[in-house]
Amino acid sequence: MTMMLDKQAKEDLIDRGYSRRQLGRIAAILGAGAAAQSMLVAPALAQQQAGRGIKGAVRIGANECWTGPFPSGVAAMAEAAQFGNWYDPDNYRGDLIKTVAAVEGLPETHIMPWPGSGGPLVSIVAAYCSPTKGLVTADPTFESAWRTAAYMKAPIAKAPQAVGKGHDVKAMLAADPNAGLYYICSPNNPTGTVTPLADIKWLLDNKPADSMLLVDEAYLHFSDATSAATLIGARKDIIVMRTFSKLFGMAGVRLGLTFADPSVQERIMLFGPAAGGLAITAMHCGNAVYTEAALIKARRAEMIANREETIAWLTKKGIEVHPGSQANMFMVDWKRPAKEMQAALLATPEKVQIGRSWPIWPTVGRVTVGSASDMAAFRSAVAKVMNV
Repeated sequence: MTMMLDKQAKEDLIDRGYSRRQLGRIAAILGAGAAAQSMLVAPALAQQQAGRGIKGAVRIGANECWTGPFPSGVAAMAEAAQFGNWYDPDNYRGDLIKTVAAVEGLPETHIMPWPGSGGPLVSIVAAYCSPTKGLVTADPTFESAWRTAAYMKAPIAKAPQAVGKGHDVKAMLAADPNAGLYYICSPNNPTGTVTPLADIKWLLDNKPADSMLLVDEAYLHFSDATSAATLIGARKDIIVMRTFSKLFGMAGVRLGLTFADPSVQERIMLFGPAAGGLAITAMHCGNAVYTEAALIKARRAEMIANREETIAWLTKKGIEVHPGSQANMFMVDWKRPAKEMQAALLATPEKVQIGRSWPIWPTVGRVTVGSASDMAAFRSAVAKVMNV
């Protein structure tokens, strides 16, 4: 489905160097979220393709949570489902915004809910990149921003990330001192490493005044890191993005958030489907789980225990693991093509699906942290394949 760009969006794109002939192509990528969604999930789907149709496969490849929403969220979804004949019968959207504002210490005007975080990520790239104003990221990182910028024919600059470290923000600025958008994923996908808040603030204060900084905090709840939302204040050049797909176990429910000045939120919406098209089940579930501080802490602790046990086992077996992950994933250097290892683990009796690799590190594969039993199956499969 092709999205109809309004007059303001068309004029904005033309002012940024796009021709009228290109407007239809850009509208197509933004249309109804369909292209945006396929762009988001393409890497994850590709790396899982080999395991499709295999009953009982251990799913530790796509950074999904090993369990579903908290009980309060499941109950809230069931309650909301009874009113599925209405668009939003009891202002679930307003309730969600009020709850998030209270937890994050932000004005309600600065919070926008979305059906997941893939759509807004694509829309943000579309809103701030152009043929002359490019995108800057770390390498490796989540690829959706790269794919969108490439589709829009915007320059892409990648600053290599050191093993075990967060983003090199000074290298990012040097890579393109005149970019339209600087993208930081912290904790980073796929490395799980955190970029210190002081480094994020440095980039915010030293980048071009007319550029945007996007901080993707999809995995923040798995760490103890301080949110970059504390940097927003009255600024209009930073966006912080969240998703409920990770620790909250709502990947299939589709709910995300952007935190930014209201004028910035309006600009994002110029280049994406209306943010109001949210399922009431998702909004009511999100509202219920966002305040579950004790359960969030317990789920984080469970993930850390499973992660550290497995990393310790791999290290003892002489298998190199990149240090520094503070999220539900870690990187293993198999010392062979990572794609071969991915296929080999899936072929074991345990049928383990691990994550993909990135071109910068072809022998290094990402492993999602699952349940204790998931990780036990992973260790058993690795022992067979690696003969350790």
